[in-house]
Amino acid sequence: NDTFAGLSSVRLLSLYDNRITTITPGAFTTLVSLSTINLLSNPFNCNCHLAWLGKWLRKRRIVSGNPRCQKPFFLKEIPIQDVAIQDFTCDGNDESSCQLSPRCPEQCTCVETVVRCSNKGLRALPKGMPKDVTELYLEGNHLTAVPRELSALRHLTLIDLSNNSISMLTNYTFSNMSHLSTLILSYNRLRCIPIHAFNGLRSLRVLTLHGNDISSVPEGSFNDLTSLSHLALGTNPLHCDCSLRWLSEWVKAGYKEPGIARCSSPEPMADRLLLTTPTHRFQCKGPVDINIAAKCNACLSSPCKNNGTCTQDAVELYRCACPYSYKGKDCTVPINTCIQNPCQHGGTCHLSDSHKDGFSCSCPLGFEGQRCEINPDDCEDNDCENNATCVDGINNYVCVCPPNYTGELCDEVIDHCVPELNLCQHEAKCIPLDKGFRCECVPGYSGKLCETDNDDCVAHKCRHGAQCMDTINGYTCTCPQGFSGPFCEHPPPMVLLQTSPCDQYECQNGAQCIVVQQEPTCRCPPGFAGPRCEKLITVNFVGKDSYVELASAKVRPQANISLQVATDKDNGILLYKGDNDPLALELYQGHVRLVYDSLSSPPTTVYSVETVNDGQFHSVELVMLNQTLNLVVDKGTPKSLGKLQKQPAVGINSPLYLGGIPTST
Repeated sequence: NDTFAGLSSVRLLSLYDNRITTITPGAFTTLVSLSTINLLSNPFNCNCHLAWLGKWLRKRRIVSGNPRCQKPFFLKEIPIQDVAIQDFTCDGNDESSCQLSPRCPEQCTCVETVVRCSNKGLRALPKGMPKDVTELYLEGNHLTAVPRELSALRHLTLIDLSNNSISMLTNYTFSNMSHLSTLILSYNRLRCIPIHAFNGLRSLRVLTLHGNDISSVPEGSFNDLTSLSHLALGTNPLHCDCSLRWLSEWVKAGYKEPGIARCSSPEPMADRLLLTTPTHRFQCKGPVDINIAAKCNACLSSPCKNNGTCTQDAVELYRCACPYSYKGKDCTVPINTCIQNPCQHGGTCHLSDSHKDGFSCSCPLGFEGQRCEINPDDCEDNDCENNATCVDGINNYVCVCPPNYTGELCDEVIDHCVPELNLCQHEAKCIPLDKGFRCECVPGYSGKLCETDNDDCVAHKCRHGAQCMDTINGYTCTCPQGFSGPFCEHPPPMVLLQTSPCDQYECQNGAQCIVVQQEPTCRCPPGFAGPRCEKLITVNFVGKDSYVELASAKVRPQANISLQVATDKDNGILLYKGDNDPLALELYQGHVRLVYDSLSSPPTTVYSVETVNDGQFHSVELVMLNQTLNLVVDKGTPKSLGKLQKQPAVGINSPLYLGGIPTST
């Protein structure tokens, strides 16, 4: 991580299109000025060694072009900075590629591609094995299984695993070793050959299995060994019955076994050579000895005692799952089972040799069973009455009563008419029944509980537009002015009309005339004032083409025009004057814009900082003073067009328009 030491001024670093698979943490720490780094087109392996880089890219927010993972497969093409921290994982075989792989493992000696790790007391394959090893010698160690890591060494042509403690092979152990020509497994503890143990070894020429404990080889085990020229099976207790006939025929056909392997059983075949014994002598008579059959399935010999459960194991041959009261490899060691508190629900544990699990439980009330795990159904014999539902508890039960019944056993009839249970409304009378109750309603109410107030206005007789008002068991009529009678059937008496003072008084602009102290008075609508509401004081524009034209009047060179404006529009005209130097106050994107055109030079414009399109009233002032135009919004800082060539003014023949302009202008 000192690769870039001293380069504190570097701003751009390009590592594009190399073969970088990982980067050591802190590699860029000295590049304090770095702003851009190009890491694209590199085969990054996003394992635990690269987790720091994703975090660094996110924290620095540096320009990187989004470098992507290429390994492992499930992260392929995902940007490094998008990978979650928990997905940067290592499987134990990953090594940082920035750490130079040793030329040879510490326990071994290496000459070119030949590695010798013999007689070193090894229990596993040493770390740092060269990937290009072709010959590997591991004999004389304490290996109990073929190391899985061998499958990654694809250039192997020879493996010597002799004189170890390997007891079992697994299917497809060597399937990736397509170049392997010699495999030595002699003098181990092999008892069984799985049918697919040697799959994929099409280049294998020498297979050495002598000095093991093999009694049988399943037919088809050597199907992939198409190049095999030498098979060593000597010093194995071969059981030469009909199941091994195929092997006798196979070695005779190609003379791959040199005549050393001998039969050990059954008795008639003892000490006979596999190569020369006629195949018809390989016969099955009676059951196979259990000790022979158990070599490929150790559980057949029932090694687990005291009701232990047996499962096969590639290293230990078998494993026993022992019951509570035993432990040990074969479940033969008794233990104090009460230590594990096997009794449930507060039961008390007692050691007992008479029970198969070595203990018994004293259960609390409401539970039973060997471990007090059973809650017996107390509802099997219950006293609930009247079709009540029984719910089981612990050493008891509860009766859930049907409607109209109550009591612990549901044996009491409910009286729905007692005051605390009476549901009848509006002073109705409650009448108890065998299965419930009935409500007898007073006049004017109905419903099962007399909850409905009947609408007596449905068939009312109110006249002359009178309003019907429902009452209890009746209704009343609310008469219009002047009418009377129970049903408003009597019209008002005749009266002589009097002349109103408003008859001869004209209010303008839609105002209403009212009489106040015998005098006519105009009630003005919003925006108008005056005795007859003839004065316009506020303008409200509704249509798109609405505007107000003000009569022309000479405006002195020094002038101040003030408006109060309320709008929710983004754009529009507030004020406009034409003639020889047009001037406009406009709404533009919610702001106020002042535009002045002297016609002798380009138009000048200034904008307000404030926005005025929020529907609230805002003050807008236009100030003409000393050849300047100033815009002031909401008494804020004035915005000026600067010094003008001449003082703008509103002439006698120059009308002012508010809120818009005529379409012909």
